[in-house]
Amino acid sequence: MLSVVRHGRTAHNAGGRLLGRLDVALDDLGRRQAAAIGASLGPVDRIVTSPLLRTRETAEAIAAVVGAPMVVDERWIELDYGELDGVALAEVPTAVWSSWRADPDFRPPGGESLVELGRRVRAACGALADEAASGHVVVVSHVSPIKAAVAWALGLGDEVGWRMYVTPASVTRIEVTSRGPSLHGFNDRAHLAGLDDH
Repeated sequence: MLSVVRHGRTAHNAGGRLLGRLDVALDDLGRRQAAAIGASLGPVDRIVTSPLLRTRETAEAIAAVVGAPMVVDERWIELDYGELDGVALAEVPTAVWSSWRADPDFRPPGGESLVELGRRVRAACGALADEAASGHVVVVSHVSPIKAAVAWALGLGDEVGWRMYVTPASVTRIEVTSRGPSLHGFNDRAHLAGLDDH
């Protein structure tokens, strides 16, 4: 099984800002969420994490519960939003959103396209497929790579990411068999019941 986890909440998430390569920490709720994720995953053979602080903090909290080794894989880093990194969602011009949604090759100034992100995430998923077929691998990543991993599992194009919503601290499960990957759970938040997210 491949369990793909979005990191816990940050102040940027709570404030409705694009958060790409800015390296920010979890907020207080995000730390509680990370601990709750670890308690929900069951036996884990290995944890793979994006190099950014918010994912490493989440992965460390999971590792503290499940006792699995942790490695960093740069391919799971968030989409590079370039000049839009840290910008409030409401302040991104409508024309930019329209171009972005219409063209998966669209690249924000100084950033990365969904096609480029999809290419690296598909490679990362493929590299974990054999291990995930025989054990439980947890990947701690970000919203856009998780969408790309779902697209990989479903055999869909990068543009499908615009039709998904992935919340902080959610878990998406992909089973990998000899017949290929299949989506077993998406954006699961049951483990967060009772946490104050207001």
